[in-house]
Amino acid sequence: MNLFQIGLILVIGIITGFLNTLGGGGSLLTLPMLIFLGLPAATANGTNRISIFIQNFVAVTNFRHRGFFYPKLGIILGIPAILGSIFGARVAINISEELFERILAVVMIVVLILILTRPEKKFIKEIEGENLSTIRLMISIIVFFAIGFYGGFLQAGVGFIIIVALTLITGMSLVKVNCLKVFIVLIYTIFSLVIFIMNGKVNFLLGTTLAVGSGIGAYLGSTFAVNKGDKWIRILITIAILLMAAKLLGLFKYIGL
Repeated sequence: MNLFQIGLILVIGIITGFLNTLGGGGSLLTLPMLIFLGLPAATANGTNRISIFIQNFVAVTNFRHRGFFYPKLGIILGIPAILGSIFGARVAINISEELFERILAVVMIVVLILILTRPEKKFIKEIEGENLSTIRLMISIIVFFAIGFYGGFLQAGVGFIIIVALTLITGMSLVKVNCLKVFIVLIYTIFSLVIFIMNGKVNFLLGTTLAVGSGIGAYLGSTFAVNKGDKWIRILITIAILLMAAKLLGLFKYIGL
């Protein structure tokens, strides 16, 4: 890596660590960047997990230090997420590179639409009061198996999915939801990362560099729940997603790129 690449990775890492801690969607920046730096899509997917692990570890530690930590509920929801992530990671590794790239392109465009339209805000405003009945808890367990599968398979945008799921099912406050989100993602990422490592789908140099930046961003995100720069970040995400989706779908070949 040259100095420009190191600087780019660190800056993107800080932005995505901050973004993921407060909501989600950071992988929609890191995956395009890693692929443009020359990694195959599956290896970029695995390498990104190092950053995901570090940023969520930092966020959990900081949330806990500030008195926001719910390990019992996090483990209850984390166990099905772990099982789902193991299956998801294995599927991501075993499918063909071409099919994975097509799926990634479509998912990125769908998540981009959700980020720009933010339909979850309408539903979140309508939920009042926390409800953790047995039935709702059982529904959450089933839902988090599916979320874990998606997280193990791709990860991109999973933060938004967790926020919407926990808010709609349990009615928890967004602060509590964010605390649970980073804890659950942390524990299932450990298992999916191991699977990617065992199959040689991780670039440790790029992953560690990205993790340094994302750790800084996660600390900032878990300390300051602010929205400054949101418009700029969304523009950057939009450009990155559209360029990456076009490349993955093979559109650049028509213009000689």
